[in-house]
Amino acid sequence: MSVTATRPADAAPAVLTPRLRLVLVLLLAAQFMLAVDFSILNVALPVIGAGLGFSLDRLQWIGTAFALCAAGFTLLFGRVADLFGRRRLFLGGLVVLGAASLAGGLAQSPEVLLTARVFQGLATAAVTPAGLSLLTTSFPEGPLREKALGLNGALMSAGFTTGAILGGLLTDLLSWRWAFFINVPVALAVLLVAPAVIAESRPAERPKLDIPGAVTVTLGLLAVILGLTQAGEHGWGAPATLLPLAAGAVLLGVFAAVERRVSAPLVPPRVLGRRSVAWGNLAGLIAFLTETSLVFLLTLYLQEVLGFSPLAAGLSFGVLGAGTVVGGALAPRLIGRFGATRTLVAGGLTQAVFTAALLGLGTGHASLWLLLAATFAGGVGNMLVIVGFMVTATSGLADGEQGLATGLATMTQQIGITMGTPVMSAVATAAMTGTGTLAVLGGLKTAIALNAALALAGTVGSAVFLRKAHRR
Repeated sequence: MSVTATRPADAAPAVLTPRLRLVLVLLLAAQFMLAVDFSILNVALPVIGAGLGFSLDRLQWIGTAFALCAAGFTLLFGRVADLFGRRRLFLGGLVVLGAASLAGGLAQSPEVLLTARVFQGLATAAVTPAGLSLLTTSFPEGPLREKALGLNGALMSAGFTTGAILGGLLTDLLSWRWAFFINVPVALAVLLVAPAVIAESRPAERPKLDIPGAVTVTLGLLAVILGLTQAGEHGWGAPATLLPLAAGAVLLGVFAAVERRVSAPLVPPRVLGRRSVAWGNLAGLIAFLTETSLVFLLTLYLQEVLGFSPLAAGLSFGVLGAGTVVGGALAPRLIGRFGATRTLVAGGLTQAVFTAALLGLGTGHASLWLLLAATFAGGVGNMLVIVGFMVTATSGLADGEQGLATGLATMTQQIGITMGTPVMSAVATAAMTGTGTLAVLGGLKTAIALNAALALAGTVGSAVFLRKAHRR
């Protein structure tokens, strides 16, 4: 399938030109804004509930409505970007994001706010893979793409942390509504400049969109994400959790059968059959699951064991954010010297070791130094894994498949983020025997131990199977 790309491969620049620098800044600004949106409302939820009259049992839908759409539609939109134009979808998604954010900030009822969150999630599902595929097709494989993906990964990870801090500051100093409004000027700035500097990219011959595959995979992902979010509220054995998970598994099974039969599949089996794609995405899933859930566990530790305020707890994760920025800066250099697989494995080992070090946390404030040191080093390691996963999962594929590749990577990221908290919350709660600070600390340490074990298992799997992929 021929593709009209941003630049011919043989004319790809070896250095960052002024135009490419501007492309990079625009795409990174959009990705950072989307990452902030995942966490900016967490601190403000009780205030929003009181202000708009949300009942306690409906409050969690402010996050769930966003997560469902952001994760459930990302694979579909990633492929739509390949077929109908990445820049078109990127810009259209930003328009929807800006409008939904304005509506959310002006909302006077729960229904309007939840509708705004749905459209914010849909916009995120469109803009994230479209932006990433514009990034990978604008920069050739090699040092330039690795540098771009390193910066992207660092800013996205820092965005999750920044969102928690920014949400607290905006809510305390201004109003929770500014957690929505802040998106509007950023979206407008990107929309004004992007059309002049980002070239369109779409296939010269457009195949039909795989409608059966699109419907089954989207419904399947929606059901799985719904089940995962319900697990955090109702428990893993509740019908509200098991029924959507079972329905999702059936629908994804139907999707797999459909993809083997249609002439132009949404996700060609040969792409998923590549070890670099399959194992690269698995490594990314574990990286996002473990680190985002660790932030949840340590937030509970800081507030429930050490007695920190929500804002002070959020500010404590600034050290983790600094670690991810350092990791994002180091990753391209390490990948250029040692390769993506070795960098990914080194990062995974670093993350696992320093997560395990958190088992030394106690009930005294002196433990804060251990937490800060371990989260900084673990953040560096986690970012090495994330950049290594992005490079691995998007390399060796044609430009015409980059929307699919980045859609898969974005889906991996968002499912990992969604899975982490309910999984680790359930583990920590089950392990809490009795009441009091020591019981809470014991439950949290059990979940931290599992977190470290998962990071280590993902690293071992990557070391074995990705090395085999390179030998083939």
